Formats: sequence, structure tokens, C-alpha cells
Amino acid sequence: MNERVETIKACLEKHFQPDHLEVIDESHLHIGHAGAQSGKGHFAVVIVAAAFADQRPLARHRMIYDALGELMKTDIHALRIQAKAPAEAPGSD
Repeated sequence: MNERVETIKACLEKHFQPDHLEVIDESHLHIGHAGAQSGKGHFAVVIVAAAFADQRPLARHRMIYDALGELMKTDIHALRIQAKAPAEAPGSD
């Protein structure tokens, strides 16, 4: 498995104890992109956690950026985020 993906997962699991978490390395889709030259990756995160209840999307994104901390500077060039509270997740009716 991808070491960066595992590191991102571990960090998000520690901070949010999510009900659901997916981290996908999308770096291969950005080969040739200027940001890819730095060696940092492009990732997608799908996360469902109680911490996001009553939070607006921008606040949720900031929470994730804060949780990832230094990784945002050293390993992540771009991050596509889907962050939901458990009540918003598919199948939560």
C-alpha cells in the first residue's frame, strides 16, 4: 500500500475516529502538472465523522487541514475533500 496514503489515514483516524474513511492517491492523474514537479501528491479524502456535525463545509476542510498539519507542507500538493457528519452519509436515513 502507498505509504503516504497510510500516513494520511492514520492521522485522520487519530483526530476524528471516523465512521468511514477513504484516502485515494490521485497523483497519477496529475502527471505533468506544475504542482507534481515538487514530488508532493494529489489525494482525495472521503470521511464521515461525528466531529463534522453542525460544521459548515469550510470549517470541515480547515479541521482536516489542521489535523494533517505538516503533511500539507511536505507531502500533499492537492487535497479533494468530501467530509460529512454521520447523519449526512448515504444510508443514514
